[in-house]
Amino acid sequence: MRDLSAANAEAFLEMMSAERGAAGNTLEAYRRDLDDASAVLASLGTTLLKAQASDIRAVIGDLAARGFSPASQARHLSALRQFYKFLHAEGLRNDDPTGVVDSPRKSRSLPKVLSINDVTRLLAQAETDIALAQDREEALRRIRFRALLELLYATGMRVSELVSLPYRVLAEGGRFLIIRGKGAKERMVPMSRPSRAALEAWLDLIGDAAEQAGYLFPANSAEGHLSRQVFARELKDVAARTGIPPAEVSPHVLRHAFASHLLAGGADLRAVQELLGHADISTTQIYTHVLDERLRQLVNEHHPLAKATKSRD
Repeated sequence: MRDLSAANAEAFLEMMSAERGAAGNTLEAYRRDLDDASAVLASLGTTLLKAQASDIRAVIGDLAARGFSPASQARHLSALRQFYKFLHAEGLRNDDPTGVVDSPRKSRSLPKVLSINDVTRLLAQAETDIALAQDREEALRRIRFRALLELLYATGMRVSELVSLPYRVLAEGGRFLIIRGKGAKERMVPMSRPSRAALEAWLDLIGDAAEQAGYLFPANSAEGHLSRQVFARELKDVAARTGIPPAEVSPHVLRHAFASHLLAGGADLRAVQELLGHADISTTQIYTHVLDERLRQLVNEHHPLAKATKSRD
């Protein structure tokens, strides 16, 4: 530390370690952020202990000028907020200069989404792979993959929810799945005919193994069910055989595809929120932005007036 606030900063870090149980990496990050802020404040003729709101804004402005991303700026500001809360609690300041400083806006990147055609190609490849299996073990693995893929795209489940589906998860004669999501909250999602058929084909083959293990997709693992890493790897392998870049495909991308394709087809946003298991509808609204962007691109690429505008530029 390069000002008289050094002792206070050290006391803050000790508190974060002893009372909050902060990890070593977290403490080092806080130390670097406070050191960095201290250096900027020194150039402004002040210190961490004496800084005012305008000084804190200058610190954040300096980060932006040096090319730090909004996310990095926000992290620095968060460290400063924690530090000044500590000073206030210790009676070393009667105010918090970060309280009126707005957090830098983080640009929220739109999720990657596969087209309906891409998903159709993945499903078709899964069928082809079953037909080309060389032995029973390979056939079982590929039939299992087809069931997982059909279920994921039909329900929009999180991959962790998918691979850990309990054996007795079907409801209403197999027309619905009861999914236990985050916070142990349960939701019921409908199954499509193809996903039901794919799951039945898988269960017909593995016999009593699933019932004995207690999971639809049992495996010799510590958890007793297939790992999400195995499914993700198989998905990328199938994508590669389909001609889709593996980097563009993941279980979560298929969850995005489920939501985006539903909204594009006219589904209600609240219904999609319920199916995805989102606690906050603002999380679901990101998919409307994806749809808006795709519609904008569609108009720009195909509308005659858009083309005319380009030719006049």
